[in-house]
Amino acid sequence: MSKKLIFPYNSKYPSVEDLRKKAKTRIPKFAFDYLEGGANEGLNLSRNETDFDDILLKPYYLKKIDEIDMSVEIFGQKYAAPFGISPIGLQGLMWPNAPEILAKASAKLKIPYTLSTVSTAGIENIAKASEGTFWFQLYHPTENRLRDDILDRLKAVECPVLVVLVDVPAFGLRYKEIKSGLSMPPKMNIENIFQAFSHPTWSLKTLQYGIPNFGVLKPYMEKGMDMSQLGQFMNRTFTGKVDAEKVKAIRDIWKGPLVLKGITTQEDIEECIKIGVDGIIVSNHGGRQIDAGESSIRSLIKLASNPSYSSKIKIMLDGGMRSGVDLARAHAVGSEFNFMGRPFMYGVGALGDEGGEHTINMFKTHLYQIMQQLSIDRIDKFPERLLP
Repeated sequence: MSKKLIFPYNSKYPSVEDLRKKAKTRIPKFAFDYLEGGANEGLNLSRNETDFDDILLKPYYLKKIDEIDMSVEIFGQKYAAPFGISPIGLQGLMWPNAPEILAKASAKLKIPYTLSTVSTAGIENIAKASEGTFWFQLYHPTENRLRDDILDRLKAVECPVLVVLVDVPAFGLRYKEIKSGLSMPPKMNIENIFQAFSHPTWSLKTLQYGIPNFGVLKPYMEKGMDMSQLGQFMNRTFTGKVDAEKVKAIRDIWKGPLVLKGITTQEDIEECIKIGVDGIIVSNHGGRQIDAGESSIRSLIKLASNPSYSSKIKIMLDGGMRSGVDLARAHAVGSEFNFMGRPFMYGVGALGDEGGEHTINMFKTHLYQIMQQLSIDRIDKFPERLLP
């Protein structure tokens, strides 16, 4: 039996739910609602989590195993664990300085952090904080000029992986965000301001790091924009959907690994393979876009079970994972790598600067324990433990 590894984290918060409960007391309601909200009635948001419960695993208790190795190599880079941090918009609004906290933690503990085009930190800042290891998720701009300039900035900081988001042809209908004023673009109202003042740690941190803004897009925005002007800018900048022709154009420009996020169907993955995309992240945008769709894990099971796909393109998962057991389940049904968003925001909301490292080590502990239970020593052996 392998030696027990120790991944240090705060024992008061051994689960995602523990982090969630603590974060809810520290983050203003309008920002917490933005983090947790799903499209329409939130049905697909719920399915993302509950559909994992149907995936069962079998242990081989008498099987001898070598030392457990949780590392995974993807796109030529070896990561210490088979998961990364999902891109999330407006991160610094939910917890001040969150992108920098998570980027630094991911670099230290050797997992990828993904910066969103609509996050609150700039490309150059995150490149420095992550020591050049961050991935970048592109919301495709309406103008190719803006797209090309963002890609040039990514090349300049040697960003290793480009992720193109394809599942937001329009912003999802999220009722809580509409009521709170945090639809796109965000705006503050009197109730939100009162909520901010009732959460003093959040407010003081916001004063320390400044009012959050769209860090990636700041170079393209006029100074002193009011909310109506910001709304017009966002509508001009991100109107329209991503189609195959737009992806082909990016493929011609971007020579590094190219990943599409939001792929859920056979038709779309086949188009990805034709274009020469290197990987997909199966995702329904955290249940924030289509309430009538299926869970991310259900979509992944269908795509990963087809050897004509899995042999030609990396198939990864985003959405619904709340423990190392869920990570194990994802690998058992064919995911090669996984991304989680909300758990890491709960982590920084609950524990501030320590939240990033805590959450990474918490998931490592979970995953290590389930590997011990199942008697497997490598991530690629999880499919052997899937119960039919």
